[in-house]
Amino acid sequence: METLKNTNPILEIEDLSVVYETDLETVRAVNGISMKIEKGKTLGLVGETGAGKTTTALSILRLLPENTGKILGGEIRFDGKNLLELPEEKLREIRGNAISMVFQDPMSALNPVYTVGDQIGEAIKFHNSHLTKEEIEERVEEMLKLVGIVPSRKVEYPHQFSGGMKQRVVIAMALCCEPDLLVADEPTTALDVTIQAQVLAMVSDLRDRLGTSMLMITHDLGIVAKTCDNVCIMYAGKIIEAGTVEDIFTGDRHHPYTEGLFGSIPNLKVKSSRLKPIAGLMPDPTDLPKGCEFAPRCEKCMEICKENKPEIYTEGAHQFYCHLFGKQGKEQAMTEGGGRDE
Repeated sequence: METLKNTNPILEIEDLSVVYETDLETVRAVNGISMKIEKGKTLGLVGETGAGKTTTALSILRLLPENTGKILGGEIRFDGKNLLELPEEKLREIRGNAISMVFQDPMSALNPVYTVGDQIGEAIKFHNSHLTKEEIEERVEEMLKLVGIVPSRKVEYPHQFSGGMKQRVVIAMALCCEPDLLVADEPTTALDVTIQAQVLAMVSDLRDRLGTSMLMITHDLGIVAKTCDNVCIMYAGKIIEAGTVEDIFTGDRHHPYTEGLFGSIPNLKVKSSRLKPIAGLMPDPTDLPKGCEFAPRCEKCMEICKENKPEIYTEGAHQFYCHLFGKQGKEQAMTEGGGRDE
């Protein structure tokens, strides 16, 4: 599924499928997804834990576990080059330089035995071998200032920083070579609300200042509304809805899963005794349903949903992976009295 008919994408993922194989089972983590990120824009990839968001991010940089993670098919084109066909040597030149990643847990992303200055400097030196030691130190201090950390703290170790400050250091490392694309994997998960807001504001400001494109991976729709231009909703390894941020937040028609996500968010304007969660659990990725992946949990499930995978239906820039939007699904919904399973 494509997010938009972009004319100038920096990243294009087409029909990507990824599995994790062991001697006991095969986990189907990503199942034929397609998306595009336009230059200078932010795409939000949203979904609950286990949807396949992090696997998608690791696939872009080919950082999947070597023994178990396998890309079965598809293409990942960055600036027109298929990253899946590049040799490892070329990929090392791209990682951290043209494409950088902010990992989910800042506590484990930093090496505890090196100072933060050394770690930022290492990333700069690897991709800019012509710089002198003094120039690298200047660049480290610039990056720390950029993320709101006093440069004199470059000699301190990760354990001397709070969670929010560690995340700022990780972001400084990711941006030190001014990448064209920043992949942020739930960059504010471990932070309290106040620090979360500060980090998001800083990331958005840096993105605008440096002209960096961004893939923002999150399960928080509030973050998406604040930072993203386009949105993909992911469920059980599939992108089930995609569009502009306006399509997702103000559009009249949505995939039932998207409706469920919004229905489980507290509304300060409406008084209710309790929230309405989505019933059931995400399907086992080693044993996915025959039909639509969301069918076992869907209040609008029809017989066709249980037997056949949906096609992708498009309304302008808004796209849906759901039988409700197809002709056959609409007809069946009418014959089944609205399509609800009672």
